[in-house]
Amino acid sequence: MAVSVQQVTRQVAGVGRFAVAIYQNRAQNLYHGLLRGDPLSQLHLAMGQADPHAIYERMRRQGPVLPTRLGNLSTTSYEVCQQVLRSRSFGVTDPSAPRPGEDMLDLSLLALNPPDHQRLRRLAAPAFTPRRMTGYEKLVEASIDRLLDQVVGRDSFDLVSAFASPLPIAVITEMLGLADEPDRLRRVGATVASALDGVHSLRHAVELFLADREMRASFAALLVRAAERPGDDLTSALLAQQGEQITTAELSSLVGLLLLAGFETTVNAIGNGVRALLADREQWELLVADPSRASAVAEEVLRFDPPVQQTARVLLTATGPVELAGVPVPRGQWVLLMLAAANRDPAVFADPDRFDITRSNAADHLAFSGGIHYCLGAALARMELTAAFRALAVRFPNLRSAGPVIMRPGTILRGPRRLPVAV
Repeated sequence: MAVSVQQVTRQVAGVGRFAVAIYQNRAQNLYHGLLRGDPLSQLHLAMGQADPHAIYERMRRQGPVLPTRLGNLSTTSYEVCQQVLRSRSFGVTDPSAPRPGEDMLDLSLLALNPPDHQRLRRLAAPAFTPRRMTGYEKLVEASIDRLLDQVVGRDSFDLVSAFASPLPIAVITEMLGLADEPDRLRRVGATVASALDGVHSLRHAVELFLADREMRASFAALLVRAAERPGDDLTSALLAQQGEQITTAELSSLVGLLLLAGFETTVNAIGNGVRALLADREQWELLVADPSRASAVAEEVLRFDPPVQQTARVLLTATGPVELAGVPVPRGQWVLLMLAAANRDPAVFADPDRFDITRSNAADHLAFSGGIHYCLGAALARMELTAAFRALAVRFPNLRSAGPVIMRPGTILRGPRRLPVAV
């Protein structure tokens, strides 16, 4: 079909507006962050990438609920975060008040309010029954042994590329029935997940478009295979319920969510945990001396430096006036919940900036969100993290840092992109 000059002109104009928006946003972050001292803008700059917790602490000193330059509210308070997460008056999406950046990524359950949220969550829940969890545990342990066997004999290696990244993708692809292509999906999934922090350049936009197209094609092929040859995998179980309960589009989105959430956050949590342990030799030695502390390590890692640093909720309905720490909240108001800051709230956690694997209430963290959107795969994530930290302590008791850590860019997902270690 011939393309008219007008169509080409509109497309070029659209690309131009998109490029202008990207660089305007970058310039605004520089201006408001460096010249005006806006903390949320600073999170997008080098200072925020290096140490977001210092910025969270400055926000905390200004009060539990703060306005943002874009007209939203933000909070570093554990109590306020809990109030919002548990309230049925707040939702995760509102067509009349779009969430900042929500147009870039469809994550199914994360972008649904009741009643659709409960319907899809009930359909996904069988993936995390005790029977299936037992099978996953064996898969996790086998994957850990295989990956660590591959680095035995090396003096040093990058913990992220050799271990933290391939481990959870091996597990989640096996769960979904995609075990024959974990490396490709790890690359594609990581690119798509980067959209959570917005689009940074035209090149990034092109990469996202191509990765999204490739991932959707993989899911389409997966659904065809599962329909023709059902197996004991999660996709087959979900496909069996297709019809009135779940549409093809919802099924594809749900599989995508499980893939991304099933490995991207765990990669970061393993990296953040090893980074914290090696930065405090006393904590590492405690784990080496007693590997049964691995579950406590997992909880403290999720508290101290969670892989998901923030989330957001919007006020949808209310039977009466809503206030957060004395601040009135109108309908349609978005509230940014700084989960990483809430996890270091001194009102809840003593000496909160200290990484302490003996902490008694570390499991009270909000790394898995809360309320009806509490992470469905929390038990699986905890099991993977516990097994990973235990195996590293047992097999490499002399593990130590071997070079500078390179952190991934972004304000929502946080974790090392490269973590050199020596054995």
